[in-house]
Amino acid sequence: MAKLTNGKNEHIYLNVANNIQQQIMDNVLNIGDKLPSVRMLSKEHGISVSTILQSYYHLEGKGLIESRPQSGYYVRFNPSRFPQKIEKSNPLQSGKAKNVEAIITEVYDDFGMQGNTRFSLSVPAPELLPLAKLNKAMMQALRDLPASSTSYETVQGSEMLRRQIARWAIHWGGHMQASDLITTAGCMNAIAYCLMALTKRGDTIAVESPVYFGVLRFAQSIGLKVVELPTHPDTGVDPDDLKKTLQKHPIKAVFLVTNFSNPTGYCMPDEQKEATVKLLSQYGIPLIEDDLYGDVYFGKNRPKTCKSFDEEGNVLWCSSISKTLAPGYRVGWVAPGKYMDKIKRLKLYHSITSATAQQAAIGNFLATGRYENHLRKMRQTLHSNSLQFTRTIRDHFPDNVKLSNPKGGFILWLELAKNIDTYQLYREAIAHKISIAPGTMFSLQDRYQNCMRLSYGMLWKPEVERALKKLGALVKEMK
Repeated sequence: MAKLTNGKNEHIYLNVANNIQQQIMDNVLNIGDKLPSVRMLSKEHGISVSTILQSYYHLEGKGLIESRPQSGYYVRFNPSRFPQKIEKSNPLQSGKAKNVEAIITEVYDDFGMQGNTRFSLSVPAPELLPLAKLNKAMMQALRDLPASSTSYETVQGSEMLRRQIARWAIHWGGHMQASDLITTAGCMNAIAYCLMALTKRGDTIAVESPVYFGVLRFAQSIGLKVVELPTHPDTGVDPDDLKKTLQKHPIKAVFLVTNFSNPTGYCMPDEQKEATVKLLSQYGIPLIEDDLYGDVYFGKNRPKTCKSFDEEGNVLWCSSISKTLAPGYRVGWVAPGKYMDKIKRLKLYHSITSATAQQAAIGNFLATGRYENHLRKMRQTLHSNSLQFTRTIRDHFPDNVKLSNPKGGFILWLELAKNIDTYQLYREAIAHKISIAPGTMFSLQDRYQNCMRLSYGMLWKPEVERALKKLGALVKEMK
């Protein structure tokens, strides 16, 4: 780093900050680069540690750099070169439904192809997971459970696992007991139970737009109508927009991914979550909240949930460990509030209970305290990945690309030029063993054909960077 300029004592921290900011603007420091440690800069320039910290706080306040727990400070943003931001979506309130099942099936079928770079797959790569510790937890479960885990659990699921989930809920302001929860076969299974409990064929639900295609696909399969809500890429669904929809349509339930949404990555502010809960309570309409990505935050604190503000049991909070710990274990849960009896009855009818060994293994893992240590490392890796992806997209995609700026999770949402069809891009990319999720999958309307979802839930390696550069080249060729 260049020698810092001198100035009056009261302005020293600003001189330090201005020098670093200029290096960011001049691309001497790139997005994702680690800054020198506070002590190193202090020693190198003969400035107190507190002054250097004040400089870093100043830059952090501008959004140019960010701190990562137990790691240091990193460049987050370069105003001169950052891709354009995506605008708020504006779906038609009565758009004609389309069938995207063929595209979804084609993309899913390619998941199993060996050698593919799977930007389409919204799960963490095995390299990011504590596989040895999970195996140890599973072996302990097989030893401790009666009949080596071959017996049925209760309908509500493992009491030990539910107790650990309730204990963990304190991280987002939740106050739960084991009796408030029902375990499921993953988060999508929990959402499916909620939709079946709250609606009947012909009913209408409201969802954010774009939205996870699994919800759309399931809603269609049980004969539901879907109204798609305008959604801001940073803050999600505005309560005012939601209110207008409730006044126009006979909505029976609302579905939102409030923290690091799939696919746009937005995180709804706390005051917006509280307002949403109050609004739906006034209308007597339940909220199905998918909090699948809430633990994968990049800031200092885990974001709250809508469930945090629920005083009437009107929020059905769904989550799982599929995005943080063990996708294949299919361990999820729901806190259904006042709809407990309905969800419990549905689970009994459809599956009787959940897998015994997997529940016990996850319960053991959570009980040991290993989960937080694992998450801390995983969050650091994914945060670094998001910045590396942003830098590479900025440098190798067309200049007019628009890109989300998630504060957690492992998904990016890209908007390309209007004439680019990302399903055709998918067909081109898969020939080069690169898989993406075309934007058209995430709506039942004829929308988002020029958008795509990319996952950065993998280790950043040269081959990943090459694949991303190749994808950018394919986009340029299409243009």
